[in-house]
Amino acid sequence: MFEFQQYLGFLLFLTILTAGFWLMIFLIHFVFYWVFGVTKELLQERKEKKALEQA
Repeated sequence: MFEFQQYLGFLLFLTILTAGFWLMIFLIHFVFYWVFGVTKELLQERKEKKALEQA
């Protein structure tokens, strides 16, 4: 069986692993959100620039 220190070490390992997993998920979503926003804004600026040139 586990000793108490091994049990605490295992719980610490699971806590760090879980926190790292959710941080990775958060950062991936944040990066995709940022890239999508920049792309959308760039396309909107190009569209407005074309409209001003044609007018």
